[in-house]
Amino acid sequence: MKIYTKTGDHGETALYGGSRVSKAHLRVAAYGAVDELNAQLGVAAVYLEIPDLRQLVLQLQATLFELGADLATPQEVRAALPRVSPDDVAALEAAIDRLDAALPPLRNFILPGGAAAAAQLQLARAVARRAEREVVALGGTEAVNPQVQIYLNRLSDLLFVLARTVNARAQVPEAIWNPRPR
Repeated sequence: MKIYTKTGDHGETALYGGSRVSKAHLRVAAYGAVDELNAQLGVAAVYLEIPDLRQLVLQLQATLFELGADLATPQEVRAALPRVSPDDVAALEAAIDRLDAALPPLRNFILPGGAAAAAQLQLARAVARRAEREVVALGGTEAVNPQVQIYLNRLSDLLFVLARTVNARAQVPEAIWNPRPR
């Protein structure tokens, strides 16, 4: 089987279920942003030398693959594929609570950065926020699994806490944002 199919050479792609849409379609932008997020998490995992956190990132990548498939499948298509569920959101919330409990309280805004893995996770957080915005835009035009938007919102929170956790475990101080004097 060849990697290239030539079916997208004219600016269209197929959704799960067979319909074809423009590659500029909001649905394609949404699952494309999720794909970019997944790739960014792959980069973060390369830098992540903390086994339990690396395993969590790998689990997130697997769920994001399912989330992308969810977005590539219009709601009216009955497909035998997993859809993002409230249980997936609850798992993120549990991870956030567990990791955040071990961190010092946040009293200031912090700048993204610190250890290399933390900086990569902060970049992933920003991509997650963009993916969420793309899903919101798509949801304004057609039906989308509502759990997808919620999941992306929680995921960005988890990525923030993960970045802080990496810095804390690596004993890298967080850079506090100090507004410029006016």
